[in-house]
Parts: sequence; structure tokens; C-alpha cells
Amino acid sequence: MILAAHPYFVYGQSMDAVRNPDAAVSSIAAAIGEPARTRMLYSLMDGHARTGTELAIVADVSPSTASVHLARLKSENLVSVFVQGRHRYYSLAGPSVARALERLSVLAGASRPAFTPSTPGPLRFARTCYDHMAGTIAVSLHDRFVRSRWIERARRSSTQGRTHPPGLDVPRSNAYTLTEDGTRALAGLGLDLDQTRAQRRRFAYACLDWSERRPHIGGALGAALLHLALSRKWLAREYDSRALTITRLGQRELQTRFGLEF
Repeated sequence: MILAAHPYFVYGQSMDAVRNPDAAVSSIAAAIGEPARTRMLYSLMDGHARTGTELAIVADVSPSTASVHLARLKSENLVSVFVQGRHRYYSLAGPSVARALERLSVLAGASRPAFTPSTPGPLRFARTCYDHMAGTIAVSLHDRFVRSRWIERARRSSTQGRTHPPGLDVPRSNAYTLTEDGTRALAGLGLDLDQTRAQRRRFAYACLDWSERRPHIGGALGAALLHLALSRKWLAREYDSRALTITRLGQRELQTRFGLEF
């Protein structure tokens, strides 16, 4: 059998396929088309990761059946898995998957309710996650750093078991590196980056936020940012709680330095 490379529309990469790609498209369509898997996929359209147990509830199936469905979705590269501690969180594999699902929704004329966290307000807004910030404020800072290209995922040329076109970089892990712009910006804030990097721990990584179900910055960099915010009195600790309170000074500084309004 003669094999040739074809674009795989939901992968954003390429695959070895027979010259007629109909079988690949049919396999993806079948994975999306099963009602329980459809409910799982569309529940992830809001950008919030969910556990297998939560997706089982969404799909109205048993946890064991959900595991089978999620394995199928993962095999088609429709979902990705983020392991954090004892938990496995599932999210859409990329924007191309979201675009495909969105277009199917347009054809179907469907609308779906938005994700609403049940976490208490103060904890959801700002709290500590071990030694770094979590909650809405931390996720907003993470997103600002990404948009400003201060941080980027550590990358490599290929992943185990899959071949990509020459020159295509794919994420290696959830680790972050600082860009040149990020180095200048954070040094300008007064962070000692040499000391932060010298610690015997991960420098920076995407830590999935418990309430927002989107990443904030963990690791030595996340801890340094929390220390900075507390020492500058942008944030204050709540007594006998993980909750953090933003001060008026903090509101001004976060708006001036990062364009964030709270």
C-alpha cells in the first residue's frame, strides 16, 4: 500500500494516510457523532477542563463508560489530558477542534449554557495554591503573560510515537520558559530571576486552576509573583484562610502594569 501525507484538519499537523482521506474523516466524524461523546466535547467548548467523573455526569453515563469514550476521543486527538496530582483533566485538543465543533453547532442551530463555577466568591477570585496565586486574578495574569508573549511553552521538534513535518514544534510539557520580553518585563518589576531559576524546583509551569479550570502560573516563578504582590501590598492574606484580598493599590498597579481591572 502506498502511503502519502495529508493534512489532518483537527490535528493542525499531518498524518500518514492512504491517498483517499475519507476513512480518516469518517473516523473523526463517528467519534464526534456518538451522543455521549458529543455532550462531552461541547461541555469543553467553554475552555474549562473537566475530570472524567464530571464528564461522565455531563454525558449521563457511568464512569467506566466515560473512560472508554474519552479514550476514543483522545485516540482521534479531539481531547488532551492534563495530569495534576491524582486527577486527570480533559480539554479540547486545540483551537481547530473548537472551530470544527462551532461550525457543527451553527449547522445544528444549537446553543449551550455557560460553565458556572460553584466555588465561594472570595476563594474563586484570589487565593493561594500552595505557594503561588490561584483564582480569577491568577488566571488573568497567566493569560496576560501569554498574550504579551512573556512566557511560552517549552517546545521540541516531535513527540513520542508521532512524526511531524520538519520545522514543526509541538508542546513538550506544561512547562513554561521566559521570553526575552518576559525577562525584561519581570526584571523591571524587581524580580530576581537568577535567584528564582537557581531554586531546586520547576521554574514555571501551567497549574490547572481548581475553580476556573484554566491554567495559572505555578513553580518558582509563580511563588515569586505571589511574594512580590504581597510585599508590594497589592494583595493581602485573609486571616485563617487561603483567600487573598486585592488592595486599592493593587487594583491600580495591576491596571497600570498589566492592563487588568478588578
